[in-house]
Amino acid sequence: MATTSLERITLEIPSIEVAFLRTLSKKMGWTMKRHRKSGIQQALEDVEAGRVYEAKSVEDLMSQLDA
Repeated sequence: MATTSLERITLEIPSIEVAFLRTLSKKMGWTMKRHRKSGIQQALEDVEAGRVYEAKSVEDLMSQLDA
């Protein structure tokens, strides 16, 4: 009986292609796991990348939330 070594590979693909990749992995007998970032991880990345907004007032904040 031959043993198969496994490799873990990380791919970044458009979310629209995930269904296709899932279908392909099932047909090939691969295991596919989807790892999503938590909200706090996304927020920290936004802060690091400078994608933050500081409201000048409560009215300014409310206008941004309505937009």
